[in-house]
Amino acid sequence: MENRIYGYVRVSDKDQNEARQIEELLTCGVDRRNIKVDKASGKDFNRKAYMSLVGTEQTEAELREGDLLVILSIDRLGRNYSEIMEQWRHITQTIKADIKVLDMPLLDTSKKEYTLDSRFVADLVLQILSYVAQKERENIKKRQQQGIAIAKAQGKHLGRPKAEYPENWNEVYQQWKIESITAVKAMELLNLKKNTFYKLVKKHEGAKLG
Repeated sequence: MENRIYGYVRVSDKDQNEARQIEELLTCGVDRRNIKVDKASGKDFNRKAYMSLVGTEQTEAELREGDLLVILSIDRLGRNYSEIMEQWRHITQTIKADIKVLDMPLLDTSKKEYTLDSRFVADLVLQILSYVAQKERENIKKRQQQGIAIAKAQGKHLGRPKAEYPENWNEVYQQWKIESITAVKAMELLNLKKNTFYKLVKKHEGAKLG
């Protein structure tokens, strides 16, 4: 069976764009059909696309012996130091596939000159990069927690911004209440979405009752 080349792409958030990583893999000769994409955190490896590559207790790995897995950088694989090391060993030693990290040429087990010495150097580099990836994740989390703590101390609202009344609220609201305009027309005049409109109605009427 002919050896295949796979690509793996990960972005941390559903709103993030994976196009740059995919373009890099395509440039390196990876077939678009063989590029697996996850939109998930790098804190662990419980990701659908990734697990399809390496397999689970219930499913067979798509990666086979002699295949090549290409990723843009080690942190796209994950951000958990011990699990990166474990997954690297699983792919290269258990499955016996190769891994190529595009932004770190030393991490390329497919090279013919991948000798004992180069493997030793690559293992050291992998450990350092895996450690850095995890530390960065921990630092991001720490900064987020510090930011939340500071915002709370300053009395700032966290989460979604509160809906504010438009300037023409009272006028349009009264027209709607006496049924001279429909709710749809009121939303149009106020430039509000349905959920926001009725949320403000509830808030407005609640304030009047209070």
